[in-house]
Amino acid sequence: MVDTPTADTPREPDISHVNPAAGETWFGHPRQLARLFSTEAMERFGYYGMRALLTLYLAQHFLFSDTTTTGIYGGFTALVYLTPLIGGLMADRFLGSKRSVKFGAILMSLGYLTLCLGGGEAARPFATIDGQRYEVTVQGTGSARQQFVRDGGQQLLIKGNDDKTVSLLAADGKEVRKIGAGGFEAGGDRAPMTVFLLLIGLALVTIGNGFFKPNISTMVGALYAQGDRRRDAGFTIFYMGINLGSLFSQILCPLLAVGMGSWGGLGWWAGFALAAVGMMISWLLIQFDGGKLDGIGDRPVDAPTNRDVFIYAGAIVMIPVVWFLFTNLMNYVPPAAGSGIVGYFLGLPVMGKIMFGTFLVSVPGILGWSYVKGSREEFQMMLAAMVLITFNTVFWTLFEQAGSSLTLFADRNTDLSVFGWFSISAGQTQFFNALFIVLLAPVFSIMWNAMAKRGVEPTIPIKFGVALVSVGLGFLFLVWGSHFAGADYKVGLWWLAGLYLIHSMAELCISPVGLSMITKLSIARIVGLMMGVWFLSIAVAQYVAGIVAQFASVETVGGQVTNLKVSLDTYVGVFTTISEIAIVLGIILLGLSWPLKKWMHGVK
Repeated sequence: MVDTPTADTPREPDISHVNPAAGETWFGHPRQLARLFSTEAMERFGYYGMRALLTLYLAQHFLFSDTTTTGIYGGFTALVYLTPLIGGLMADRFLGSKRSVKFGAILMSLGYLTLCLGGGEAARPFATIDGQRYEVTVQGTGSARQQFVRDGGQQLLIKGNDDKTVSLLAADGKEVRKIGAGGFEAGGDRAPMTVFLLLIGLALVTIGNGFFKPNISTMVGALYAQGDRRRDAGFTIFYMGINLGSLFSQILCPLLAVGMGSWGGLGWWAGFALAAVGMMISWLLIQFDGGKLDGIGDRPVDAPTNRDVFIYAGAIVMIPVVWFLFTNLMNYVPPAAGSGIVGYFLGLPVMGKIMFGTFLVSVPGILGWSYVKGSREEFQMMLAAMVLITFNTVFWTLFEQAGSSLTLFADRNTDLSVFGWFSISAGQTQFFNALFIVLLAPVFSIMWNAMAKRGVEPTIPIKFGVALVSVGLGFLFLVWGSHFAGADYKVGLWWLAGLYLIHSMAELCISPVGLSMITKLSIARIVGLMMGVWFLSIAVAQYVAGIVAQFASVETVGGQVTNLKVSLDTYVGVFTTISEIAIVLGIILLGLSWPLKKWMHGVK
């Protein structure tokens, strides 16, 4: 998971109050850490529980195509990492961290409730065959699910073929009609209000996250006086809260929504309702703290007190703006082949133009300013930071396939049986990452400390390079497992679990050092701007992850693929390409590690 808090954030609130560390302790830390740990754990419970459902909800309930589904998902997760820039600024200048966290928790709760109550009836599937529309009916569930079209009084079974043609079969199995590749197009009739509420719910979560995400970590930092050596350990404990919350939600929310094994669950609404409950508990913990957080995250001393209502109103006004961005993204049609780079950029949705344009201007712009205004040493450190930011963007682009293409792969081409005892749902497979992080984080911490004492700890560029190579190896591991797929074209669950194990180890090489590295390499005068570029790079990675997942799009009818062999071949081809790109770029970064180490001038 990307949202790793850090003890080295450049933004510190006023800590002129009595130092909480001087009072009662919790495992040797200020007792307030326990409440903030629980608050963050419940917030992450809600967010990751919702995220575990989102891709499948879009594909199976709304019957969006794979291209639309992964595009919306990528845009949503991109904004989740972009809005904290504004939320952090509002807290710094006006609200203070505590008020920002409370407001963000309320908005996110309303967002989950909107998703819970606004789903309505599932979209009704149809098919367009050679320009003519046919209604589609669905019979059965799970692997026994079949789709039929009615043509001339006959109910014909839809069967996808290996050559991407589609056959319509009579009840006796005889082929009545064969449609050439590209002649069969699936769709769904959706109530406009349900789509509107879906996007409004996502907008509320996005904006609320912007107020919550950066400021809860700031409150943790305020528990410790400058120079308190317990601070790093405190953030490590806090980080465990993130992963514990996500671990349980990624099991429970899909369980309630779609069930497990032979139990079909209560419905999508139940999974989102549980996410809303987790978020409400998070708000209650911070709202009714019994005075335990007095003096923590208060409004800045010199901040005006009459701006709050305008900030809250501004956040509400942004809801239709974010709704527009999602709608624009949903209606995006890729430009025709041969349009060139300029044509591709001009054809991007508004969100893509904003993110790519800002990133492509800010990186060379900051480097140019550093060359003119900074010393030779400062410029080299900034150059090293920008190189690492660029490779970091590639890493998260590939790593974040977890919530999109890998979840759809789990649903379509993975045998989800656990030793034959029971089966989990596709959404629940995302819990593997959180589980491995919880289990391996202490191991990696001990390992890095032991290597540091011996003077052999890898440099930051080497850790980044190893992470990139490892994310490629994870995809290669799954591709290897595809060779052992059964006659149903499904890969064993443990191959997917193995991918998440390798990816989790890669994450532990890169995630804990990112923000700290930026604060140490940046010129002091623009460290806040560099933090913004760091979060912008992650937002760009989330957006591009959605684009990458679109290359793995396959034909579906009623939310189900028409041919599992074609589906498996498509995913294997995309994952193979991803692995090759990651490994090559990782090796390139390892080759650059020596000059980067020199440019970093001793920063570790």
